[in-house]
Amino acid sequence: MENYRRIYWPAINLIGPGAIKEIVTEVKALKITKLLVVTDKVLRSVGVVAKVTDLLDEAKVDYVLYDDVKPNPTVTNVNHGLELYKEEKCTGILSIGGGSPQDAAKAIGLLETNGGNIVDFEGIGKSSFKSVPIIAVNTTAGTASEVTINYVITDEERKIKMVMVDPNCLASVAINDPELMLAKPAGLTAATGMDALTHAIESFITKGAFRLSDTLSLEAIKLIGESLETAVFDGQNIEGRSKMAWASYIAGLSFSNCGLGIVHSMAHQLGSEYDLPHGVANAILLPYVEAFNFDACPEKFALIAEALGKDTKGLSVIEAGKLAIDTLKEMAVKLNIPVLKDTKFKVDDIDKLSEQAMKDVCTGGNPKEVTIEDIKNIYLTAYKG
Repeated sequence: MENYRRIYWPAINLIGPGAIKEIVTEVKALKITKLLVVTDKVLRSVGVVAKVTDLLDEAKVDYVLYDDVKPNPTVTNVNHGLELYKEEKCTGILSIGGGSPQDAAKAIGLLETNGGNIVDFEGIGKSSFKSVPIIAVNTTAGTASEVTINYVITDEERKIKMVMVDPNCLASVAINDPELMLAKPAGLTAATGMDALTHAIESFITKGAFRLSDTLSLEAIKLIGESLETAVFDGQNIEGRSKMAWASYIAGLSFSNCGLGIVHSMAHQLGSEYDLPHGVANAILLPYVEAFNFDACPEKFALIAEALGKDTKGLSVIEAGKLAIDTLKEMAVKLNIPVLKDTKFKVDDIDKLSEQAMKDVCTGGNPKEVTIEDIKNIYLTAYKG
């Protein structure tokens, strides 16, 4: 008999073209008198932020903009955002962006209600009080941070990514509007899409997987198989963007409630050490990690191949499962994902990166027991291609 499950996701979820039109309604419902809008300069420069803030301006909603968040948000980003929140006497947060602004917003919101330093919250469930209200507007079909109880902040001093798993950081409202994703360049779409696929696959095979997470994960994999190439190579295709928005959202609901694995543990180190974007790091490592994990659950990899649209009729479970691994490698090539040797990665850093990956909170969820030597070998295999 299964044990009971505690399921987390935002109380209100708005998804689909035009969803951002409901923002003002949600601000009023939460009785927020002044917003801290957390985002980054790139999104501001290409006009995505204005599509949201214009709605606030029209409704005369008071807000202040904080757009200094880095691609891998730092302790400094969090502290500066918190200072502005306090100085401006804000009462809620509106985050606009992919994982970086979302994670920074969660950290700011938790520090406002809990006090202390963000490094004190590394790990699982370290806060005592719920964050300030957060309305999370996602702009990339990838990280799903807008719906999860996870956030990641880079400690610049230690050069590590701190992974926090904390229900108190959960957004009050999550908004996924694929119209905000239409302007995304192909490279970013590919990397974030592979990030979503990593979430879906890792949550499907993780030790913590259960009936609901399996259902969500497989549906996300199916949607990604149907739409990622379209979103990458025909970026204005609203149907492709909508399917990817749903896929990212669904995968986020899944992994937020069951965990991940060592793709994330290893990718976090590439982000903290070399500032490699998280989606790119996941995309590079995914085929190699899952080749390692294959013998732990070949029957699940067979289902992954089927969900990705592969014909598995007449194949054994092993043959179908290996087809899934081959498909992941083919997707990375087709979507122009860089290889590890073409990044800033240094073989001499493998020992340090592997030690840190072993300590990462995601490692415990991997379906196959892993040693530091395993981690080293996977990095090296990925490097050699």
